[in-house]
Amino acid sequence: MELARPARAADRQACTRLLAQALVAAATMRGGAALVGEATPASLLERWSRPRDARLLVGEYEGAVVGLAAAKARDAPRGRHGLVECCYVESPARAVGVGTALLEAAVAWCEEQGCVEVDALALPGDRTTKQRLEAAGFTARLLTLSRPSG
Repeated sequence: MELARPARAADRQACTRLLAQALVAAATMRGGAALVGEATPASLLERWSRPRDARLLVGEYEGAVVGLAAAKARDAPRGRHGLVECCYVESPARAVGVGTALLEAAVAWCEEQGCVEVDALALPGDRTTKQRLEAAGFTARLLTLSRPSG
């Protein structure tokens, strides 16, 4: 049985472990180093622990915390805007529905915050994430390319 729920203080150690894994995985992908930057599990937990602006969710499978997702909401010119910044499930627990439950819970939270649209991030070349997001109803609307100046 999979379950997505808001993270609790007791989940801090599991969230720190999962975020460390997610940062390493992202940093090895094309564009990941720029996305990760100087982020640490502690800095991300701090950023996503502001109840008005962000929600940190954990995914459980057979009683163990095996995944997490983070969503943010902010005011934008066309209304409140949501962003699923992270959705990560550790490798042994993938393909059992935890990621889907986390993504659905993150989007639901954004909608509860009055968001008129919700975006999600996927790194270039990460077809698995892109396909999962498309299966959940997301469509690409912008591709951001960057080049170091100088």
